[in-house]
Amino acid sequence: MNRYAFRASLLHFLGDPFELGARAMQYFDDGILLVEDGRVAAIGDARELLPTLPPGTALTDYSGKLILPGFVDTHIHYAQTDMIASYGEQLLAWLEKYTFPTERRFDDPVHAGEVAEFFADELLKNGTTTAHAFATVHPASVDALFGAAERRGMRMLAGKVMMDRNCPEDLRDSAERGYVESQELIARWHKRGRLGYSVTPRFAPTSTERQMELAGQLFRDHPDLHLQSHVAENQGEVAWVAELYPARRSYLDVYDHYGQLGARSVYAHCIWLDEDDRRRMAETGAAMSFCPTSNLFLGSGLFDLDAAQAMGVRVGIGTDVGGGTSFSMLRTLHAAYGVLQLKGQSLSAARAFYLATLGGARSLYLDDRIGNFEVGKEADFVVLDPAATPLLERRMARADGIDDRLFALMMLGDDRAVAATHVMGVAKHVRDAH
Repeated sequence: MNRYAFRASLLHFLGDPFELGARAMQYFDDGILLVEDGRVAAIGDARELLPTLPPGTALTDYSGKLILPGFVDTHIHYAQTDMIASYGEQLLAWLEKYTFPTERRFDDPVHAGEVAEFFADELLKNGTTTAHAFATVHPASVDALFGAAERRGMRMLAGKVMMDRNCPEDLRDSAERGYVESQELIARWHKRGRLGYSVTPRFAPTSTERQMELAGQLFRDHPDLHLQSHVAENQGEVAWVAELYPARRSYLDVYDHYGQLGARSVYAHCIWLDEDDRRRMAETGAAMSFCPTSNLFLGSGLFDLDAAQAMGVRVGIGTDVGGGTSFSMLRTLHAAYGVLQLKGQSLSAARAFYLATLGGARSLYLDDRIGNFEVGKEADFVVLDPAATPLLERRMARADGIDDRLFALMMLGDDRAVAATHVMGVAKHVRDAH
């Protein structure tokens, strides 16, 4: 048996702070996390657990640092890594000018592999251990991403983009080919180790009705698959969908009509929805991915967290690279706080870190395996350094309790604050190790 113990301040969530208040959070100022064969074996106060550790247990001392469950990114485009921070467009023009030219390059497996390796390392550098990612229309792009994640032991959900209209000819598949290639990828990768397949219609405007039917059929025929797409990100996009699907009540109703709403379906953005849409997402168990840096960068609008909460919709956080401007979940939570301030809503530090950990796991229906440190769960975690920068260290010296420390981390932190990232207990990123 492989047995490791880690000493640090420990924090995880047992529920949503919005619903449970302080009872949602479990914190040990000086704690021990015991990991056996990659899973949590015990968590508690160091004074109590240290004397009980089995002889020979390897102890890593992260005293002065804070251990949290690994971050869960519920929406990201690995193929857009190289076009992050591309200037000056809103959604539809941005796709034409930057996204499609970048994604063309993924017909080359060597290029796809190089980007996938960088992408996986960048996630780990930022403390993200689970991601729900778009590839491109090319099956080799999916192979590259799953291969990179598998080599690192990461939990990864991904899928081939299905896109058969309103896109460049050299990025267009047919409804039938997209279906067949998705089936082949499912057979090759789904449930292989910590990997899972996600049916991936890009968004309703780039799929014909036949392709939407087949995407829904894939989702129905394999009840443990995920599904990912975009909805109601931009007002121009919403108007376009209304023209393309005039028989449908709303943009979300297009997906519902084709059987694409349900448990394990995740929709990015969800800005321009109405009450009926949100109610329907709650009824079906579909989840929203709140992508604040992307929504600000592309000028799309402000996410309504209170409305989602009122309906009981599952919500996670997405960096949405490359519309999003950072791989860092800390920078993304910073932006989420600002978005909600503009919306007249508030985001406590506890709620923010819940959304980035257990909330994300619940959105992906993986909370039986990841998201907190309950005994038996997979031991993915991030080690945060509250003295990572001179400003952060100075602010922390004046912090008043764990809530204030968390808030300072999410407002001032970035990848420099990630001292280490562990996957199934094993360090896969150590700051300044190279």
